[in-house]
Amino acid sequence: MPDIKHFDPDTVLESVVRLFWRQGVASTGIQDVVTATGVNRSSLYATFGGKQELYRATLRRYLESRSRPAFRRLAEDGRGLPAVAEFFAGLIKARCSGEHARWGCMVSNAHAGAENRDPEVRALLDRHHRELREALRTALVTAQQRGQLAAGTEPDAAAELLALLAYGVNLRSRAGADAESLHATVDAALHAFGGRIAA
Repeated sequence: MPDIKHFDPDTVLESVVRLFWRQGVASTGIQDVVTATGVNRSSLYATFGGKQELYRATLRRYLESRSRPAFRRLAEDGRGLPAVAEFFAGLIKARCSGEHARWGCMVSNAHAGAENRDPEVRALLDRHHRELREALRTALVTAQQRGQLAAGTEPDAAAELLALLAYGVNLRSRAGADAESLHATVDAALHAFGGRIAA
């Protein structure tokens, strides 16, 4: 007779995303997962595998539900630098206020943690970086076409720099940096590319 699940795996996975995101992998044990979800160990293992498999599943979910929608909005915006400025403003707001304040970004946290030694995790992080960089590049190409970039600004290089800046915002906010200082840094970077960010 097949085992009947008495819980919703999707709901459980979302709870575990929050747990790993807030606490980090190294600080989260299976008992923490059991306590947070109310699902016993054997059911967790049967559904998701061990802790590392569960972490990979949560990281994929984070990318799908949080990162990719933001990247898609940025790439499809069509305003150029104002879209980039809005992307960073939203990032800073999410990192410094509200429900997830000071949690950082699950992806940036993984870049800084030992979990990135896992080849499957590293592949997810690399894919995230490519998608972030490409969304930024798309917005910067639009900015270039609209005459918003300074002469000589190369969208590919600028996109890579801004992607690194996004990681910096995530990590500094987790460490307690205030929104005002993060906004000032982002503004300086955007003005270095041309400064014309009015819609």
